[in-house]
Amino acid sequence: MPAFTFEKISPPVRRAPAATTPKKPRGLISQMIDRVAERRGARRALQGKRAMRRDDKPAE
Repeated sequence: MPAFTFEKISPPVRRAPAATTPKKPRGLISQMIDRVAERRGARRALQGKRAMRRDDKPAE
């Protein structure tokens, strides 16, 4: 006979997501950061393409 037993704990009941709550508009600072990050990413992508395209020998 075991000295102790484990209680089976059922998982918590999931509630339906609150779809009726309207989302708040994003803040001005968040929008500005998104724009800067998007431009920076585009600039990096262009630099990567330029480096790949360049088949010439380096200028001396």
